[in-house]
Amino acid sequence: MKLSEIAATLRAVGVSPVKSLGQNFLHDRNLAKWIVDQANIGSKDFVIEIGPGLGALTELALANAAGVLAIEKDKRLTEYLRDRFRSSALEIVHGDAMEFDARMLYTKPTVKFLGNLPYYISSQLLMKFLEYPSPISLWLFMLQKELAKRLVAAPATSDYGALTLLVQLQHRVEYLRKVPSSVFLPKPEVDSALVRISERDPRELPACEYKAFQKLVRRGFSQRRKQLGKLIREELPDWEDAAVELGLNTRARAEELSLEQWIALTNRIAPIHAEVINDAPEEQFPVVDEEDRLKGTALRSKVHANNFLHRAVHVLIFNPVGEVFLQMRSRWKDRHPLAWDSSAAGHVNAGEDYDQAASRELREELGVDIPLVRVAKLPASERTGYEFICLYRGSHAGELRLNPSEIEAGRFFPPTIIDGWMTARPRDFAPGLVECWKIGREINP
Repeated sequence: MKLSEIAATLRAVGVSPVKSLGQNFLHDRNLAKWIVDQANIGSKDFVIEIGPGLGALTELALANAAGVLAIEKDKRLTEYLRDRFRSSALEIVHGDAMEFDARMLYTKPTVKFLGNLPYYISSQLLMKFLEYPSPISLWLFMLQKELAKRLVAAPATSDYGALTLLVQLQHRVEYLRKVPSSVFLPKPEVDSALVRISERDPRELPACEYKAFQKLVRRGFSQRRKQLGKLIREELPDWEDAAVELGLNTRARAEELSLEQWIALTNRIAPIHAEVINDAPEEQFPVVDEEDRLKGTALRSKVHANNFLHRAVHVLIFNPVGEVFLQMRSRWKDRHPLAWDSSAAGHVNAGEDYDQAASRELREELGVDIPLVRVAKLPASERTGYEFICLYRGSHAGELRLNPSEIEAGRFFPPTIIDGWMTARPRDFAPGLVECWKIGREINP
């Protein structure tokens, strides 16, 4: 829309731009088209748009044959958009984007994010929709220029800070262009900028515990002019030794450390023991026949290399509202790394029965010891990795203590979302879970 058309439309629908909602309407159509082009949107994409306003970007996304879900907080604008775009490809939600349940996006094959984020809440929206792991493959944010510069900042610059590191740990950020305030109605007091964000391959950087990284980084930048060692003394009493070992200046301030150095510092405080997987003595597995009768034992590598029939357990943990916890398998797993799997799963070791193995896996992976009920037994097949699988379920209302050597990430999901997810993105799942879910979907704890 042209500037005059926007002003007339706002008058017609009774909207006076509200500063507290960050309502600034884009009136440069060429810029709008350029923005949408940066997302390379096609017919197979599903677009989630925050703050569609009068639909400047919405119109172009729909023109590229994408499905669009637009979240708008102003009820008058949602009614206008529904009247303007009578398209089955568009769903308009009247609500607060901070309350949106992003888990439903897993039911879409490819998701891209568009957003002209309100300045007053942009940092919170960023962290919500960049949460790792995410169903979103690409983000295009229109942000206040100063915030955009913080996202792409390099060490030893004034813009470099905690937000820089928290975003860059799991994402790549590109500063695409400055957007002058003159292209908006009303004209904001500051310029904006467009950034494009994509997810890093998790194996690109060393692993670290995100919560420990987050706490350490925020503590380190809590007083920018103070020496880092003084700020993190509580977490790292031997700062001087750690600094020397990591090649850091003992008098360094937080902004002098690179992302890789912050990761190394985090792992000094909260190490992830990948060697538990890589260097531990190789397990002995029971080898069984077609009736699951014991024939003998063999080393894990030999069992897998020869597709010997063997035994495994899967556990599905439900929370009080009926959601199921799924884990993303560790990057160090020899089979299906970074695939989504059952709440806990693993092989039956030599000398164990199924029940003992299920309880052990639950303790090792999730840090809990709760009653389990055996609900099914799956026959060994190529789809199960030549494993006889006993499937268990349990209920848990408290915290799960994820073992970072075994689990990359985890989250509770409603069963209906898992159903749609498996249909839309079957490649996301370990094959054993797919087979177990055919039965587990009907389990009521």
